[in-house]
Amino acid sequence: MWYRKGISDVSDIGIRIGLPVYGTGIDYSRLLYSKENKWDVMNLSWSMNPNYNMDFTYYKFKETGENRYRWWGFRGMYIPEGIMGNTSTRIGVLYGRQIKDTMGFEIGYYHDFSSMPLTSVVDPGWAWDSDENIGRYGDTPHTSDAGIPSEFSRMTGLSMMVYFQLGSPE
Repeated sequence: MWYRKGISDVSDIGIRIGLPVYGTGIDYSRLLYSKENKWDVMNLSWSMNPNYNMDFTYYKFKETGENRYRWWGFRGMYIPEGIMGNTSTRIGVLYGRQIKDTMGFEIGYYHDFSSMPLTSVVDPGWAWDSDENIGRYGDTPHTSDAGIPSEFSRMTGLSMMVYFQLGSPE
């Protein structure tokens, strides 16, 4: 659940509560550019989760119809201390779309290049601790002892959201 409050004509702050704690955090957004049906927004956020993180996102929005929008963006994510006690720096892209007046989605992936090759993200057989990878990625375990995705896991970089707007679209 998100709550956003405008603090000026070009800035707002938000608070979000995720399930159970994933995605819970605060953020600040600022409009950087606006012309006709397009605008650019910078967002800074902090999220509380087992791999708590700080994000910087540059969004490009476009109005595609009455109360319909699509957007894409670049995100940089920094995990100062993950569940394994290490840091992770990730970069990636996201895409979102409002598919009804009150409903939309966003999906993104943010990769830590020190944890695995980008070409292996969709390879279910890739293992950081295999004989082939232990020399390069041996200090980047992808799961904790409890089986939770670590700061190095490809799952940590996956972001999916479906939202339902409550209240006025204004």
